[in-house]
Amino acid sequence: MTVVDLPTNGPAPASAEMASALASSKGAGPDKAFRGLAVAAGVTVLVILALITYSTTSSAWPAFTKYGAGYFFSTDWRPNQQHFGILGFAWGTAVISFIGVLLAVPTSIGIALFATEVAPRRLRRSITTVMDLLAAVPSVVFGLVGVLVLRVPLGKLFRSIGDSVHGVPVLRDVLGQGSSGTSLLTAGIVLAIMITPIITSVSREVFNTVPRNDKEGALALGATRSEMITGVVIPHSLGGLTGAVMLGLGRAMGETIAVTLLIGASSSPRITANILGPSDAMPAAIARNLSEASGDFRAALIGLGVTLFVITMVINVGSRRLVAVVDRRMKGAA
Repeated sequence: MTVVDLPTNGPAPASAEMASALASSKGAGPDKAFRGLAVAAGVTVLVILALITYSTTSSAWPAFTKYGAGYFFSTDWRPNQQHFGILGFAWGTAVISFIGVLLAVPTSIGIALFATEVAPRRLRRSITTVMDLLAAVPSVVFGLVGVLVLRVPLGKLFRSIGDSVHGVPVLRDVLGQGSSGTSLLTAGIVLAIMITPIITSVSREVFNTVPRNDKEGALALGATRSEMITGVVIPHSLGGLTGAVMLGLGRAMGETIAVTLLIGASSSPRITANILGPSDAMPAAIARNLSEASGDFRAALIGLGVTLFVITMVINVGSRRLVAVVDRRMKGAA
């Protein structure tokens, strides 16, 4: 009986080529569908952004063209006399956002560091759960807490502070006119409470990305836990922390209900150093007046929204570039 040796290095059988072609053709359909869905999702985001820009800008355009640069650089806001200058509202928004971020950032980073590096495992879970629940609380609840719990005690405190610094030249301009609990500082404090869970949650996730080997290596070389945190964890997390702070700032600038309840609703806000007096902010002014406005008044209010939209977009783009720069420098230093 003759045994015929089959070639082992020849071309693949036709059946194998057909199977491969069939497999690739089966995978091509789902791949194309997924690619189409992804492209459609990206285009949808751009379309929505374009529609928001067009609809708001076209509605506010009469105010932009009629009042020109004075609309953006004047504090003269008198709707009854057709005077619309939004600089006072922009100032109020900037001040309360700055106060909120100034108070929230160290608190949030401290909580996140405690939850990731110091606290026992069971306590970490409790802290994480509480922060996640607070991040989901509606802003109107924080506003009500500010009105019902903080406003009266802060009003008494502001009046006592104003009386005590009345004769001090610089402090009386900043802290010398606290007549009630509705003020820039009150709104800033409540904003800080609101954005603390958000910054804490993001910071905690950023700290969890620090390689364990780097931390253990620092401890093995004789570093204390605080030295390990300041020398390893914080430098490694600077880019992510920057993004967390910018996220909190964006939330603070766009907050409406809580600010409306606590800022004092000044009829014509001015640029002032006094943080204990009433003022107004851009989102609060829109929410309070838009439903009853018409004509140039309505266009001016929508212009507030357009201005706030542009400011937040600039902050978001700038924060992304800042995060990229920080990450690049940290990688270069490493």
